[in-house]
Amino acid sequence: MARSSCIRLTDKNFKEEVLDSGKPVFVDFWGSWCPPCKMIEPVIEELAEQFCDVIGIGKLNIDQNPAVRSKFAISAVPTFIIFKNGKVVKRAIGAHSRKQLTQMIESSLSFPGRKQKVVAIAGVQEVSKSSDVLEEV
Repeated sequence: MARSSCIRLTDKNFKEEVLDSGKPVFVDFWGSWCPPCKMIEPVIEELAEQFCDVIGIGKLNIDQNPAVRSKFAISAVPTFIIFKNGKVVKRAIGAHSRKQLTQMIESSLSFPGRKQKVVAIAGVQEVSKSSDVLEEV
């Protein structure tokens, strides 16, 4: 069996691996009892391979890690959150296609000196730069 490229996140390592990370981190909050979570698992692994140089990709089982689940108000799975500099910058709830998740990741990456193409993704929330309030895109 191939080794996973995803970071296995826990209540114990979340701060170090996500909040204190030097690069953005995409986190898949999932449950072992969740059929859509199981279906999206291979896609998350592919994204981890594709984006490993620019963004961390992690998975957190919400049943085994209640502290992080509570802190980020995870009430449905799958939930996908992108963290940058320790803050939530994007959040999506429910099953999404590989294309939607790729767009979510790409739109969160910033490259100094280049204008970013803004992509609207159904069901993805983006954090307002001025108030840290989530807005539906």
